[in-house]
Amino acid sequence: MANHKSALKRIRSNEAKRVLNRYQAKSTRTAIKKLRATTDATAAQELLSKVSSMLDRLAKKNIIHKNKAANNKSKLAKFVKSLAA
Repeated sequence: MANHKSALKRIRSNEAKRVLNRYQAKSTRTAIKKLRATTDATAAQELLSKVSSMLDRLAKKNIIHKNKAANNKSKLAKFVKSLAA
């Protein structure tokens, strides 16, 4: 167990950040699944902008890799475009 005050504080702050990161990542995955299940083109277009924003935020905070965010955004944009056609 940690003996220094700063180490104890770091443990507390790391746990709080871990919980928040997991929540944001899980809610993004849920939003992606919801978008993939959508069949309406206009609703999908609105969801795409929200999901893209969520992915960018996760990549910016290094919760997911920036290339993973880019790949997901690309695949989802391709999916939404196929709905419009």
